[in-house]
Amino acid sequence: MTTSVPPVTPLLNPRVIALAHYAARGILEHVLARHGLTFQQSVTLRLAAVAEGSVERQHLVDGVVDSLKIEAAAADAVVDELIASGALSPQQPSRIRITGAGRQLYETTSAETAPLSARVYDGIPEEELAVAGRVLSLITERANRELAALT
Repeated sequence: MTTSVPPVTPLLNPRVIALAHYAARGILEHVLARHGLTFQQSVTLRLAAVAEGSVERQHLVDGVVDSLKIEAAAADAVVDELIASGALSPQQPSRIRITGAGRQLYETTSAETAPLSARVYDGIPEEELAVAGRVLSLITERANRELAALT
């Protein structure tokens, strides 16, 4: 007679977080690739899309740096890529605005990823999502503090 041992649920740790992040990011990148967007461009486009009107270019770059933990020059290059593609438009003197084409791209990719995300989160009780949200927010806060101390 054989008995099966139920799998042990791992405690939250850096590997578990990374695996969840990259699995979800893989879904998003699959959708983005159909529209010629990179992950970095989608993060930047989202920040421009949720801004009320135009935004200071440096504020947009700072938001990308904060979100992705990349160098400002790399974030600035992503802004330039989106301007070159017509998704963002420079405004004077140093502001950026999402274009109609950029907004449509953002809305399209958001609409395509929404049902995929819904399936990923389906059936997870709200109270468990709340606990996970609190824990991940605390980890993010602490990691940001540690990163700031290193630089």
